[in-house]
Order: sequence, then structure tokens, then C-alpha cells
Amino acid sequence: MLSALYYIFTLLQVTVLFVVSILVLIVTYPFDKSRRWVHECSRLICALLYGVPFLMRRTIDGVENIDKTKSYVMVMNHNSGFDIFAAYKIPLNFRWVSKREVFRVPFMGPLLTIHGDIPIERGNAAEAMAKVLRLGKLWLSRGASVAIFPEGTRSKTGEINRFKAGAFSLAKEAGVEILPIVMTGTNEYLKKNFMVNWRNRVGIRVLKPISVEEVASTDLKELAQMTHDRMVEALAELRAEIKAEKR
Repeated sequence: MLSALYYIFTLLQVTVLFVVSILVLIVTYPFDKSRRWVHECSRLICALLYGVPFLMRRTIDGVENIDKTKSYVMVMNHNSGFDIFAAYKIPLNFRWVSKREVFRVPFMGPLLTIHGDIPIERGNAAEAMAKVLRLGKLWLSRGASVAIFPEGTRSKTGEINRFKAGAFSLAKEAGVEILPIVMTGTNEYLKKNFMVNWRNRVGIRVLKPISVEEVASTDLKELAQMTHDRMVEALAELRAEIKAEKR
């Protein structure tokens, strides 16, 4: 019963804030090319999703590693569709790179479009890469960051899989820092039969950015592997800390 009520609440609040997002985009478009105010509408949607169930927790640490005056290529591990909602806790204005299918999901798809996120066709690697580079550099030039799941798809095991090159090529070509971020707990948002896990705990950790100089001077494959290894280590530490807190 509570889960059903929560779904109804979610549908209503997303509908209202979807309309608000459209109005905000119309009003701010002439002077807010980075769509910061539209992004704040999305942050509010996600804050309500996690804030209304008072036993849920969505925590973040490492925010001191973020310079809000900079644009980053943000790279994150991918465990669940709820990764997107959880990530709005990160205090940056960013655009997502996501598979085209997500843009066809009712309510969520139109919101991503209004938000300015970047849809790609995963079946065409060359076309997807070209689009990430073209639109990614456009948003970075406007002062927004670009968020990418470098694994390319969700991890079935919860461990971080091998990284693809797109995020790292974008950082090199745009001349920006890479901001590694790890998340855990998003795959436990729902229980069996789509029942809400009211005690869901999501942990987010922002790692130190990889400097422009290091991005430029490091081979693409080495850069991806180095970022991967740092994230694997950080994710293990974050999970261990959360596990210890639960004891």
C-alpha cells in the first residue's frame, strides 16, 4: 500500500515539475545556455524522490574535490537505472550521455530532452562517439559538465567493468579535467515485486579530479585504466565504510 502511494506521489510530482521545467526553459533560455535552472528542477525532483521516505539516505562525500567554477567530464560506475536519480545529489550542473531507449520512457524521456541530455545509439559506435564529442564539447563550452557511464551499460555483478574510450576522448579533445565518482546502493532501491526499499542507503563519493595536464599527457587506454583502478579502489572503500556503519 505504501509503495503504491509513493508511486502515485512520484507520478504527480514529476508531472508538475515536468511542466515547471518547460516553463523554466522557455523563460531562461535566452540567457541561461547551460540550462542551470532547468537542472535545478531535476535536482528538486530527485530530492523529493529521496527526501519524502524519511528512512532513505542519500549521502555524498568528497565534495571538496569539486570546483564549481569548472566544467568536468564526470565518470561514474553504473549499477542501476536509479543511478541517474541519485547523481543529482552531486553539486554540479551537468548533462547526461545516455542510450536512446531511455529517452523513450514516459515522463523520464521528455525530462531528459528538456534537460538537454545527449542520446546515443549504442549499436553504432562511430556515430555515438562523434555525437558525444560534438555535443559534449558544446555543453562544456557553455559551462556545464558532462556525465558519462564509461562502462557503457549496467554492471550485472555490481563490480566496475572495463571502460570504453568515449569519456576520455571527450576530456582530451575539450581540454577539461576528469572527475571520477563512485556510487553504491542504487540497485537496492526496490525490493522484489517492485516494492520500495524504505531503508535504502545510497553512498556517493567524489574522487580527486584528474588534471588537464595529466589528461593531455596520458595515453587514452592508460588514462581509462588509471581512472578505472582508482574508482575500483574507492568503491571498495566506500562499501566497506557503509557496511561498518550498519553493524
